[in-house]
Amino acid sequence: MQTCHILNQKKTYGCRGMKASLPFSSRRSPVLCLHCCVASSQPLASAVGLDVLKRGGNAADAAVAMAAALAVTEPCSTGLGGDAFCLFYDGKTGEIRGINASSMFLLSGRLGYSAEAPPSVFDALNVTVPGAPALWCDTVQLFGSQKVCLGAATLAEEGFPVAEVTAHHWKKWVAALGESGKELGADLLISGHPPKHGEVFKNTAMAQTIKELGERGKPGFYQGRVAQAIVDVINQNGGVMTLEDLSSHDSEVVSPISTDYKGVRLWELPPNSQGLAALLLLNILENFPQLKAGGHNSSDHIHVFVEAVRLAQTDAFRYLGDAAHVTVPTESLLAKSYSQQRARHISMDRLEPGLLTGSDTVYFCVIDSQGNACSFVNSTYMGFGTGLVPKDCGFSLQNRGANFSLQCSHVNCVAGGKRPYHTIIPALLTHSEKPQLLAALGVMGAFMQPQGHIQVLLNMVEFGMNPQQALDAPRVFVEYDDKTGQWLVNLEEGIDQEVAEELKRRGHKVNWPVTGHQRAQFGRGQIISVGDWWSHSIPQSGSPPRVLWAGSDPRADGCAQGY
Repeated sequence: MQTCHILNQKKTYGCRGMKASLPFSSRRSPVLCLHCCVASSQPLASAVGLDVLKRGGNAADAAVAMAAALAVTEPCSTGLGGDAFCLFYDGKTGEIRGINASSMFLLSGRLGYSAEAPPSVFDALNVTVPGAPALWCDTVQLFGSQKVCLGAATLAEEGFPVAEVTAHHWKKWVAALGESGKELGADLLISGHPPKHGEVFKNTAMAQTIKELGERGKPGFYQGRVAQAIVDVINQNGGVMTLEDLSSHDSEVVSPISTDYKGVRLWELPPNSQGLAALLLLNILENFPQLKAGGHNSSDHIHVFVEAVRLAQTDAFRYLGDAAHVTVPTESLLAKSYSQQRARHISMDRLEPGLLTGSDTVYFCVIDSQGNACSFVNSTYMGFGTGLVPKDCGFSLQNRGANFSLQCSHVNCVAGGKRPYHTIIPALLTHSEKPQLLAALGVMGAFMQPQGHIQVLLNMVEFGMNPQQALDAPRVFVEYDDKTGQWLVNLEEGIDQEVAEELKRRGHKVNWPVTGHQRAQFGRGQIISVGDWWSHSIPQSGSPPRVLWAGSDPRADGCAQGY
């Protein structure tokens, strides 16, 4: 069976001579606080967000401040040259709104693609207009109240010590670019080399770009000096972009989509985001009591999960695209009757044949003292994206165009003015019957993201884990190999060998155990929860003072902070 032929399926990049170890040698308790909380993959970014909250900013202000700080401290995952999405929960009204700032592909329509000879994933042709700066501005304008870029600009100007996991991925993606005949712009290197763990890195060029964005808003990025530098570096390297492509870009306010599961409601962004895949997966799993009966990460639990992923991902690849260009039957796909039909394809004792199916991203979230929540994701797609750095700007340009299909009849086929199937997804969790916030959550990592959302959600709802335990637990990643036409089930260290052997007996192709820095494929998540609803019943109005519970993924460098 043919897949959707997403352009340039990602390869796993290694780095010779790197240490493979990434031991989880310490335990974390969940962070508890009464007023407000932030969680991200970088402690310095979390501190920047918390500082904004202490100065009177709200969840939206803090989230944008953290986005900018993460662009400085983790440029191998995110930045001004990438895309972003957010979900915002209004603590006063209970309303949830989303912003989609993903970029359309070249309005000019001069695509430069060939199905016979597709470009490298790192090619300048894969650059799409960066959406993140527009989202930062729009999030503050729509939901926030403050100018919030000072903390990030100071980090970039004065420098910061590079964290351990970040240093590893920085080096890995520089090597990956080199293996493809590309190189990373000098602004993101120290004397031509990636910074080491603990080395202080300064980026005065990015500091200036962030200041201009903070002072002038969107015109400070999409017009003038920065815009011209973006166009110049792309065109100098064989790509195609115009000043009009940049100046015409804008974010879109969207209505989230959702589904309910055992008293909770999961909210995701609509297509072109793959949030639909997470909801499809949850709906299918609702039909299987075996999910809990066998125990956490038992062979039955993982078997059902893997089969449901294959069904949900097949539907996502078949239907998901830019809703402005294709018809996505979202309502029909999310009907419970449809998930019941799909669930009948799953057999408990064997793999069902014939079904289809790590990028770098940051996810972070904030809940403030007014009860507002912001769930936010920002990404350059694959590491530094193309590695192209506009002159004196300090950031690299994404390669999101590599996620288009070259199959002309496919819903995700590349076209001018069209958004690609987008992997990055933030999420929110509420009471299933009323607009009561339960959690802000997310797990970054390309096609792992919907799988990660559902795994940490199930850890809480079905197995009573707190946010930190839900993130600590070993994960499963199901991926489709377009070259072999097979599904691979990756099992993280900590899942029993007997489970791996039983899954093989049922017909699964299993990779066990996944250890060290290869654990990056399981994503890196953050969760902030309102109360300990997973341990008993969902809290009702008039309950004792709320306590915020937060967790941060041990697979990253970050932490949750609050007061």
